[in-house]
Amino acid sequence: MPRRTPTTEQAPSHDSFLDIVANMVGILIILVMLVGVRAKNAPLLSIDPPAKIDAQLQRALATETALRKDVHHAASLAEQLQQEAQRQRQRRDRLAVAVSLAEHQIESQRARLDEAAGAQFDLRRALAETSAEARQLRDQREQLLAVASEPIVVESFSTPKSRVVDAGETQFQLRGGRIVRVPFDELLDRFREVIRHKKDRLRDQPELTDTIGPIDGFRLKYTLRRHDIPTETALELGYAGSIVRLERAEFLPVASDLGEPAEEALAEGSQFRRDLAGLSPQRHTITLWTYPDSFDTFRRLRSALHAAGFAVAGRPLPHGVPISGSPDGTKSSAE
Repeated sequence: MPRRTPTTEQAPSHDSFLDIVANMVGILIILVMLVGVRAKNAPLLSIDPPAKIDAQLQRALATETALRKDVHHAASLAEQLQQEAQRQRQRRDRLAVAVSLAEHQIESQRARLDEAAGAQFDLRRALAETSAEARQLRDQREQLLAVASEPIVVESFSTPKSRVVDAGETQFQLRGGRIVRVPFDELLDRFREVIRHKKDRLRDQPELTDTIGPIDGFRLKYTLRRHDIPTETALELGYAGSIVRLERAEFLPVASDLGEPAEEALAEGSQFRRDLAGLSPQRHTITLWTYPDSFDTFRRLRSALHAAGFAVAGRPLPHGVPISGSPDGTKSSAE
């Protein structure tokens, strides 16, 4: 193969360098021309004289001083407002304490007024009761004067011989001028039937109160009490236990107008006459439980019963006190 002949490299040309330099100089000339044109067309800057600058500076300083004074004045006002707010809070606290004290005083005065009103009401009620009692006393005085002006009729009875009533006693109530039989025996029989079932309840409680009836217009209210045997007595007897005892029995009417007036009771065919028809003067005693408003009726009925051969026992009762009995009570005395 033929051998390749090596090529020789050419050195850089000086003409290219000169072209580059010429281009750069042209660009610089163009830039200088552009700057000159713009400088020619640009407006001239005016510089203020020193006096005018001093005046502007003085005005700025005066404005700054005025603003500083305003700031100090605003700070002073803020401090004054804060102090005033503190004084107002203290005043509000004092007013709150004063309001609380005033409310307490008002409540105290209201309580005293309530007490005074209650006392005044009690005085008015006492005055009304006293006035009613005074009217009642005047009426009684007029009645006594009227009776004193009438001739007095004295009823004479043979000297009575009192005896204690042990059996055969029939009870009647005299109230408001009306007489009605009290079903003693019927209520007591019902009580004896019930008591056998009520004794067990007294094991857990010391006392028992209950009501039986009504029978013929009356209820029996009774009270039972358990009495435990003391230890010393139990040792002597040889056994321990308790005793159930009837403490009290009350015969309560279901209405205030039971029975019939004395005039009707003494007439033939009355309920009072029918109640007496089944009784024997030799074996039965009539007990009249009498309230203060029926003493005149008691005397009339006693005379009629004595005429019929009956022994009569009088048992006066105060107003509002029911017919009652207890193991410690007294027996009636008949005449």
